[in-house]
Amino acid sequence: MSTLRESLAAYVATRRALGTKLREPATSLRRFVDFLEREIAEYVTSELALRWATEPAGVLPSTWARRLCTVRRFAAWLSVTDPRTEVPPRGLLRARHRRNTPHIFADHEIEQLMGEAARLSSPTGLRALTQETLIGVLVATGLRPGEALALDVQDVDLQDGILSVRRTKFGKSRFVPVHESVRAALAHYAERREAVRPRRQTKAFFVSERGTPLGHAAVRRTFAILSRAIGLRTAMERRRIGRGPRLQDLRHTFATKRLVDWYRAGLDVDRMMPALATYLGHVQVHNTYWYIQAVPELLQLATERQAARPWGGAR
Repeated sequence: MSTLRESLAAYVATRRALGTKLREPATSLRRFVDFLEREIAEYVTSELALRWATEPAGVLPSTWARRLCTVRRFAAWLSVTDPRTEVPPRGLLRARHRRNTPHIFADHEIEQLMGEAARLSSPTGLRALTQETLIGVLVATGLRPGEALALDVQDVDLQDGILSVRRTKFGKSRFVPVHESVRAALAHYAERREAVRPRRQTKAFFVSERGTPLGHAAVRRTFAILSRAIGLRTAMERRRIGRGPRLQDLRHTFATKRLVDWYRAGLDVDRMMPALATYLGHVQVHNTYWYIQAVPELLQLATERQAARPWGGAR
């Protein structure tokens, strides 16, 4: 193992010990070290960092900036023990971060996605059932994909239909009650999982064909393949998944449809918003209000509601 690779392992272990999950950054940094080894570089330089960060073609400038930022943090940590390390200065790649406009799935698109998932090839059928059930749970609960993948068997109450979400984005735990149809689907999945993989080396609720925990990258790639199969993504060369709806958009779809239903029913959305924020695990309610700004239909409904107020929309 090279010195850089050993340093990376120590860096990742330290960050995770401090409470950072560091999933995607760790993967990116391993690729960066691969690049440095191909260049026969013994230490990080700004020139190498910039060249690696801008390697991907056809991506948004924000992707380049994010890659460079990941390297900058690693380089700053390295520089303490290796003075040869150059920390890339800020401003080399300027890109304003913008939240992606969510894709709000229509009901027929969700049905098509779950249908394609059910047809995925696997010797035991567990892969297909796992993907189908996972998509259904994300649509019906609005969980973050990472929260669903982090569920252990003990976190899923199959009797009362309650999910215990313990590993959240902001370190807050919450209980998520689910509809009876979701509880039944989860119970069916658990029964099939136990029949196919009764002996597993993991406590994870959702597992792969081999009975191992599902990898985030693999799940995202499978979802991209399913999206491509129903025409929501365009096939690209070299196995790249391209741009299009993301797994996270199932969460956006859940939140948006709740808000649309409330507006159409004439309910006081402002009073109900804190409850939705709590259910979704948002720390600040303004994160939930973002959906209104991001989805044209919601913004129109909110505007019409304000205009219809007897006081002329003033608050």
